[in-house]
Order: sequence, then structure tokens, then C-alpha cells
Amino acid sequence: MEPAGVAAAFQPSEHQHIRYNPLRDDWVLVSAHRMKRPWQGQVEKPSEENIPRHNLTNPLCPGALRAGGEINPDYEGTFLFENDFPALQPDAPDPGPSEHPLLQAKSARGVCQVMCFHPWSDVTLPLMSSLEVRAVIDKWAEIMKDLGASYPWVQIFENKGAMMGCSNPHPHCQIWASNFLPNEAQIEDRTQRAYLREHGIPMLVEYGRLEEERKERLVLANKHWLVLVPYWAVWPFQTLLLPRRHVTRLQDLTNEERDSLASIMKRLLCKYDNMFEISFPYSMGWHGAPTGCHLSEDCSHWQLHAHYFPPLLRSATVRKFMVGYEMLAQAQRDLTAEQAAERLRNIPEEHYKLRDQGPSSVK
Repeated sequence: MEPAGVAAAFQPSEHQHIRYNPLRDDWVLVSAHRMKRPWQGQVEKPSEENIPRHNLTNPLCPGALRAGGEINPDYEGTFLFENDFPALQPDAPDPGPSEHPLLQAKSARGVCQVMCFHPWSDVTLPLMSSLEVRAVIDKWAEIMKDLGASYPWVQIFENKGAMMGCSNPHPHCQIWASNFLPNEAQIEDRTQRAYLREHGIPMLVEYGRLEEERKERLVLANKHWLVLVPYWAVWPFQTLLLPRRHVTRLQDLTNEERDSLASIMKRLLCKYDNMFEISFPYSMGWHGAPTGCHLSEDCSHWQLHAHYFPPLLRSATVRKFMVGYEMLAQAQRDLTAEQAAERLRNIPEEHYKLRDQGPSSVK
């Protein structure tokens, strides 16, 4: 016990504090001492999902009938199609002038697509081969280039698992292209532009180098990429995927960088799955420099990156909900970024399904 009048030395893992997120210009409350609550370490495992490899009642499978009346081709690799229930459409009418500054509306036009990663419903990215993951990356880059020729923002994102709102287990992602910059894109554009202006180096280029030097939040690294738990992480095992080279858009990656990306993605996602020996849920997405009318602008303040937001903290079934204080005040987390990174570093990279059952059980 500390003598009266003597302040205890600050320890991030013991004392609550707030951390600044320069990418979003906001703060997160870190309360790692809460992990000492009695139910820490609960690791119950849900029953294994029995997902058929191919089922014609599944609208994402090859040969299946979709809600819009289209029949999928018998695809063998990736497959891209227009979303049958799009949130954005290219020909929506303009709402016209706003009646009042408190009642503003503007046009929202765009396209929504779905991209299947693989023809089999019972595989996920970490269980696919490196060549198959590389094909996904190449298709992402192609989509970014094609839609980015006319739309200012192209958001590639994957919601994995029912816990993250995914209604279909088939391996897939979505692409929403819009005629406006969404809120997160506007914030990241503003903060990265301001950082470059003030410090003379792109924010995430400097941040990646800083984390590589310190290593305490670094999870994985290879020749071209870094995976780290950001200092300002909100989700329990949130990670940030960064290229070592300064590159602003996904389509600008070299062949070698794409190969390295396929490798490090598989390694990260195997670690996620191995944490609780389940198909680990998450939402992820790519952020890069705006496109469309912004292609002719100087976007050197941007650094390409991917966010991974997994919700699980203590077990395979108990998720971290952003409610109460998080919704009404600010984000809060129960373990430090350093603790999360250490745990991820120590998780094996060989997928538990391959380790326990052998590769023939999956492919």
C-alpha cells in the first residue's frame, strides 16, 4: 500500500486513462483494471456450424437463383454481382433545396455490389489458399479502379458472422460506391491532411514506422505490411493493416505487395479464428484516398489501410457491445492495446481446423 500523500506510478494496465485517436480526432477511455472481474477467462465454445459446401437454396452459391430473378453462373473463383437490395441506386432523384438548416437533405446516388470470394460456402478467407486470397485482392483492386473512375468513394467491407449482422455464411464482401464522401472518409481526409501540413509526413506512414520501432503493439509483419493493434483501439482485438510503403490506393499495390498482403491477411485471420477456435466474427474495410473527381487532386496525405473490428473479448459467445456510456459519452475498452497485441502475437498461425483435422477436411 502506498504511503499517504504518495501518488502511485501510472501503469496503463492498472489505471484508467484516455487515449487520443488522431485518425478520428476523438478519444477512447481505457479501463483495463475491469478485466479483473470474476468472469474473465470464460471460453465456452458454441456448437460447430454445419454449413453445406453447396446449397442451391443459398442465393450466393454457384447456380443458385437470387431474389432478383438472376441465376448465378457456375463460378469457380470470385464472383461479382449487383446487390439485389441496394442501399444506393444510381438514378435516385434529388431531394431539392432544404427547407430549414435543421432539416437538410442532399442527393445520395451510387451502386452496391456483392463479391463472393469462393464458390464453397464452408470456407472463409483464412482457410482459402494464398492464391485464392490473392485473387480476392486483385478483384478488390479492379473494382476500386473501375468504380473509382466515377465515384468519389468506394467502400469495400466484409461483415463476417451473424454477430456482426451477416445474414449469409457464404464467404463474401460488399462494395458500396457513392457520389459523396461518407462521414468516416471525411474525418480521415481532414485529419490526415492536417497532420501532413503540420508535420511534413503522412500520419499513418509515420505511425507505422513508430509502431514497428516500439513493437509493443505490433502483431505481424512481413516485407511489405504491418498488422498492429492501434494505440487508440476501441474494439477488444481491433487491428490496423498498413503497407510499409507510402501508397494511397488499393489499385496502386505492386504484384509483390499483393502477394505479401495475401500472406499476412491469412496469418492474421488464422490468429483470430484460433483465439476461441471458432470462425471469428468481425467487420473490416479498406480506406484509401478518395477517387472520382479527387483523382486529379493531391492526395499524398492519405495512406492506404484496412480496419478490422472484431467484437469478442472474453469468449466465443460474449461480445463487447457499444452501449450506454459508449453511445452517450465516448468509446471505452476493458484492456489496453498492448495487452491485446501480446495476446494476438502469442496465438498460433496454423488454423485450428487444419491442426486438429488435417487439410483434407477443408479442401
